[in-house]
Amino acid sequence: MELASVAAVAENRAIGRDGELPWDHIEADVRQYRARVAGHPVILGRRTFESMLDDLPGSERIVLSRSEREFDTSTAQHADGVEAAVALLEELGAEVGYVLGGAGVYRLFQPHLDRMYLSRVPGSYEADSFYPEFDESEWRLVETTPYEGVTLEEWIRADRE
Repeated sequence: MELASVAAVAENRAIGRDGELPWDHIEADVRQYRARVAGHPVILGRRTFESMLDDLPGSERIVLSRSEREFDTSTAQHADGVEAAVALLEELGAEVGYVLGGAGVYRLFQPHLDRMYLSRVPGSYEADSFYPEFDESEWRLVETTPYEGVTLEEWIRADRE
C-alpha cells in the first residue's frame, strides 16, 4: 500500500490561514485534486475534516484526533496516530491512501510517505499553517504538470522506487 500526500503549497510553504486557504480559489487545482482522491480513502485531521465535510464524496475518511472519536458521517473513522490510520487503510484494502492535512498531519506522516502531489501556488502568503520541509535529496521529482494558476509536482521517495 502506498501513502501519498496531496497539498496546495505557496512558495513560503503556506497552506492555510484561519482554517482557510490563504489564496483565492484555483478551480483547475480543485478539479485535479478531486479527480485524484475520488473514491480513495483519505487521512486528515479533525479540523480539516470538518472544513471538508461535503468535499469528498465517495471517499472513506480516516480522521486523526486526540479528542473526537465519533463523527456524523458513516464514511469517517477515528485513528489516534500513524499506525492506527495505516491499519484502517489496510482493513479497507486500499492500494493508496491520501494524506490531506492539516499541517500537523502532514508533519506526522512525512517520514512514512511514498509520494507527494504538491500543487505549487505562485507567491508567498501570510499563513498560520505550513507544509513541512523535506530533504529534496531523498525525493525525486518525476512529473510537473502546469494548470491555470498552479503547477502540480509529483515527487517519489528515492528509496522506494
